Amino acid sequence: MTAAQAPCSDAAGIDALSALVGNTPMLEIHYRYRGKPRRLFAKYELMNMTGSIKDRMAAHIIRRAYESGELKPGDTIVEASSGNTGISFAAVGRALGHPVRIYMPDWMSRERVQLIKNYGAQVVPVSHEQGGFVGSIEMAEEYALKHEHVFLPRQFAHPANTEAHEMTTGPEIEAQLEALGLQADAFVAGVGTGGTVMGVGRYLRHTGRRVYIHPLEPANSPTLSTGCKVGAHRIQGISDEFIPSIVKLDELDRVVETWDGDAILAAQALCSSLGLAVGISGGANVLGAIKLVEKYGEHAVVVTVLADSSKKYLSTDLCHEEPLRDDYLTQYVQFDSFTATR
Repeated sequence: MTAAQAPCSDAAGIDALSALVGNTPMLEIHYRYRGKPRRLFAKYELMNMTGSIKDRMAAHIIRRAYESGELKPGDTIVEASSGNTGISFAAVGRALGHPVRIYMPDWMSRERVQLIKNYGAQVVPVSHEQGGFVGSIEMAEEYALKHEHVFLPRQFAHPANTEAHEMTTGPEIEAQLEALGLQADAFVAGVGTGGTVMGVGRYLRHTGRRVYIHPLEPANSPTLSTGCKVGAHRIQGISDEFIPSIVKLDELDRVVETWDGDAILAAQALCSSLGLAVGISGGANVLGAIKLVEKYGEHAVVVTVLADSSKKYLSTDLCHEEPLRDDYLTQYVQFDSFTATR
């Protein structure tokens, strides 16, 4: 192995990975709602290094940790994750020569677990009895207390999570819309850590122009609306069990809710109609955007994110027939076409 091929555990190493993270296409998705032509805009985050938007956050947190001295060569990266973040830290961490240990609720998809293992990281499953997602966070913290040379990203609390999207996702959205002669009127995204909706929102509002920023959550489990875990849902990666500290609800507009079954049907329709193989959260985000187009008017520029791909959900209900309920939005939506802008 030459020096150029060896892992580099510092900011220079992150620079070498930068071409694989961010600068994703913007899709203009054309659809009909109750027979009327509409459009929405979505960032195609499947084209990041590991196929999800979480690569942006993982790379940026590691960069900041190198700069501050919190993370040093050979340190172990330890994090609690419901999937995509764990995959991102596993890939980026291993690329930079770090051991990686991920605590994950044991009901996440098999694909997520296997991907983390394939990247050379260790997965520690956490059951409901052990505390579920909150238990995963507590166990990661306990591990760090008992071992030396450990770096905890703490994705739910780290300001670099929000900063990653304020510095990359938000500016990309603005530039890509400007290329089309447009400006965002509203942005909506499901809240896992909340970094995406907070960071993009802060950037899109940086000029003082009024832009509506909406967090999205499952109607089955309205954590943001209630302040605690209520019910169960199948939109992996959002509404984990609590409101993260980086989420500032007073900076955001009304919470948008979407049923998980509706999100599954929307994701299936995006794939079968347009060839966009997105995850369940992508279906949820698109439904949220459709609701906001109706709220703000047919010409409103509403933006969201397609956070990851369906490849991480092959063993879930995304790949099974989902019953249609009378209160689902997808029965009124037909996806027609899309165009992409870099």
